[in-house]
Amino acid sequence: MKAAFVGKGGSGKTTLAALFCRFLGVQDAPRVLAFDADINQHLAVALGADPDEAALLPALGDHLEEIKEYLRGSNSRIESAAAMLKTTPPGPGSRILRVDGPNPLYERLVRPFGGVRLAATGPFAADDLGVACYHSKVGAVELMLNHLADGPGEYAVVDMTAGADSFASGLFTRFDLTFVVCEPTVRSVGVYSQYVGYARDHDVRVAVVGNKVDDADDVAFLRDEVGDDLLCWIGRSGFVKATERGRFLPIDELEPSNAQALATMRAALDRCGKDWSRYAQQAAEFHTRNALAWGNARAGADLTAQIDPGFTLAPATAAAR
Repeated sequence: MKAAFVGKGGSGKTTLAALFCRFLGVQDAPRVLAFDADINQHLAVALGADPDEAALLPALGDHLEEIKEYLRGSNSRIESAAAMLKTTPPGPGSRILRVDGPNPLYERLVRPFGGVRLAATGPFAADDLGVACYHSKVGAVELMLNHLADGPGEYAVVDMTAGADSFASGLFTRFDLTFVVCEPTVRSVGVYSQYVGYARDHDVRVAVVGNKVDDADDVAFLRDEVGDDLLCWIGRSGFVKATERGRFLPIDELEPSNAQALATMRAALDRCGKDWSRYAQQAAEFHTRNALAWGNARAGADLTAQIDPGFTLAPATAAAR
């Protein structure tokens, strides 16, 4: 399954993404692949990496052409890696990724932290200022998820950019379930309202996870504001406070109520039905949008021809299973 974490800046989405990944990593030995797609690259540290060690993590955004060339494979609809957009969907001959590999991209770009395998888009560099937007880097994650055939017991978890900035690309459609991390504050639920207003127009499943919840009044506030979207909540946590101060405890020492919230999140994710046809249709929609808006003009060709209308990732998933 594929899951995203979004929310207002400072809501704790990176902390919860890391907790969820660590929780999955010890539950029935599932396979977990995490992506840091936030402009503030903190997921590696939240997973237990030393800041200096985290700084050495290869940046997917710096290897976009290599990623394109590998994923293109022998797909006859794609003339060259240079002709690929971040939205280019897979087709016959494309190389399909699995959550646990192995493949040359993972060997070069993925590193283990805290028992979780992580890839990161990389920070916004000084050379990018005034030249490129951050989504030119995040496009590497979108491209990899387009080509990722995740099967039972496999999880891809993405820490997204804060707020509604996630909608600057089609990446927000690449998930089976999007967890909106929401503090019991007006500003935080305002971001939730903005997010779901866009997401539901594209059939994106959303579940709210309350965070920094102190008491029943906080829960009541969240329930009044988000209604049935409230899935569960994380209370104030000594475990989390220790983590944020650089002391990483075993995940089984997390408070029982907070561990139960993580179990509820996993159960909700596992209940999401896999619809590979819908997944392919969404990819085709956003590829067409990007091709018509700017891709065709840049390439001097009709890049919508890269779409194979009959191709989905379902056979690749079944074959691997």
